[in-house]
Amino acid sequence: MPSNKLARTNDDIQFVISKLLREVKDPRVQQGMISVTRVETTGDLRYSKIWLSVLGMRDEKEFRRGLRDHSIEYGAHINEVINSLDIPHDGDEEHEDQ
Repeated sequence: MPSNKLARTNDDIQFVISKLLREVKDPRVQQGMISVTRVETTGDLRYSKIWLSVLGMRDEKEFRRGLRDHSIEYGAHINEVINSLDIPHDGDEEHEDQ
């Protein structure tokens, strides 16, 4: 039986993961209604096991692949590329008539 603090941590993780899963745009993940049914966190708070239930799942293998997707890393890379471009912003343009 986890301590009260660990039980609250598990509940918080469950809430956050549930919210994040609703925001995933990958169609492999959005196969049905996803529920986080259980969370177990180690006493040192380093690791958590998360149990999911999906109502209406068509392909478990693709669902798992969608969860392991590196789209966040890819998005961060694209953001770096965009930020490295030398594009003048409004108000950054120098007036040539001065």
